[in-house]
Amino acid sequence: MESVFEIVSGVSMDWEWRWSRRGLLVAGAAMGLAGCGRKSEEPKTAKSVAKAKPLTLQAAVQGDWRAPADRARDIWRHPVETLEFWGLKPGQTVVEFWPGAGWYTDILAPYLAATGGKLYAASLQTNLPEDPTAREIVDAYRRKLDDKKKVYGDVTITAFGPSSGPVAPAGSADLVLFLRNLHNWMAAGLVEKAFHDALAALKPGGVLGVEEHRADPGKVQDVLAADGYVQQDYVSQIAKEAGFVLAGTSEINANPKDTKDHPFGVWTLPPTRLSAPRGDPAEPGFDHTKYDAIGESDRMTLKFVKPK
Repeated sequence: MESVFEIVSGVSMDWEWRWSRRGLLVAGAAMGLAGCGRKSEEPKTAKSVAKAKPLTLQAAVQGDWRAPADRARDIWRHPVETLEFWGLKPGQTVVEFWPGAGWYTDILAPYLAATGGKLYAASLQTNLPEDPTAREIVDAYRRKLDDKKKVYGDVTITAFGPSSGPVAPAGSADLVLFLRNLHNWMAAGLVEKAFHDALAALKPGGVLGVEEHRADPGKVQDVLAADGYVQQDYVSQIAKEAGFVLAGTSEINANPKDTKDHPFGVWTLPPTRLSAPRGDPAEPGFDHTKYDAIGESDRMTLKFVKPK
């Protein structure tokens, strides 16, 4: 079987997964886990930045340990505004579900390490025989953290999957994050489990932050989310059934240019920029101009609370 790095061609900034009910099929992955595009000199550590000035969230986002390609996406992902909307505070305990290559980990881990907080990374479940590539993904993520431990601090890697256990100690988390993965879990039949595992990890009054590609309202929701888009009302209903209360919505990550009718689903848009169906070779003659002009997808940003 091809490695995850062979499966993906030309995708340097993003990762996506397709997980059928029969098993995990890696459909996309972020490159740059080995530090592609990073400066060759030793980056500033969270500790050294903190000595110069308090490590604010803004300082963590500006940290030069982040790859330039990742920082270029801040205009679409708005990490400071998004995390502030979810209520991230110094010293909190945070759980990040399926961190992938670590786009948000590069912000969360240094910030929490420098402020006395704790990050749990609920990555892929690696003991599934039908998915031999999951171990490769998690090992690469672990190496990334270990290589710059002074920057990232002590991140605890747990797992989320069909038969995984707790993502963090029960009732320990102030904030749990679902970052553009609901469509993957819908395809896998895991979306209800994700919400229940998040609820179990959170303290009473704790927050679940959700960012997801947003489908047009009023249509019948594809339960497998084959095009990568999910209706906001559907997410709110699933969260409510799991025991959460909707505490707020934001248009921080909205993109009204996104028509949501792209030939290869949301992955036609940047940063993935598919030019052929997933799993097929790239089409050299495909014109990306229209889709690059749209930019990244229209996304819902939701805040749910575990009742006290």
